Amino acid sequence: MKTVKLGVNIDHIATLRQARGEKNPDPLEAARVVLSSGADMVVMHLRADRRHIQDSDIERVRRDVRGFLHLEMAATPEMEKFALKNRPDSVCLVPESAKEVANQSGMRMSGKLTELEKMVKNLSRAGIEVALFVDPEPQAIRSAHNIGADAIELCTSKYSESWGKKLQDKELEKIQLASYLVKEMSMHLHAGSGLDYYNVSPVARIEGMEYMNIGYSIISRAMFVGLKNAVAEMKRLIQ
Repeated sequence: MKTVKLGVNIDHIATLRQARGEKNPDPLEAARVVLSSGADMVVMHLRADRRHIQDSDIERVRRDVRGFLHLEMAATPEMEKFALKNRPDSVCLVPESAKEVANQSGMRMSGKLTELEKMVKNLSRAGIEVALFVDPEPQAIRSAHNIGADAIELCTSKYSESWGKKLQDKELEKIQLASYLVKEMSMHLHAGSGLDYYNVSPVARIEGMEYMNIGYSIISRAMFVGLKNAVAEMKRLIQ
């Protein structure tokens, strides 16, 4: 049986640091802790507004931390240039809005496929694995496959926000059905957005799931049990 891997998003370590404009807590140290605690990759989202992670955070983690680095980024020329310069192991192209608190839905790719395809090819040629963050919908998955993406990260926000077993099961079924198509397309299967210690296990048990990318709930839990324990607890839940 294939083991599901855990990507830990450390953006909100930087959120706390930025609140005071200090040097600590340092995302570089967080990256070291999560990797030593069972995480399989460090996830960092460099936003256009630089509200948490800064360019230098990613540059330092890439240079000084031995481990798999996954960069979440908008599909813009600025971010493409940054990724090609710093060479993370993988990237995930995500939608981004200045007013959003967090990603609530997958990319809307209609009308953007030519530009996206060019970006995917440029990143792939540089040896960077490319994922697209999409809703669990067939057309979005097929579009991502057609432009050459290596992986799909299924947006789980609707599942995570569903109240009651009936609604949650309905959203889980959508994710399961989408996962079959992802594997049929011979793409890697990831999932993330809003997942926590109470709802993560059913998604992790989906056949073919390879990576669970989780941030906010782990960093929140770390406030009470420590980052090392918070990562280890989540790792156990997805096995």
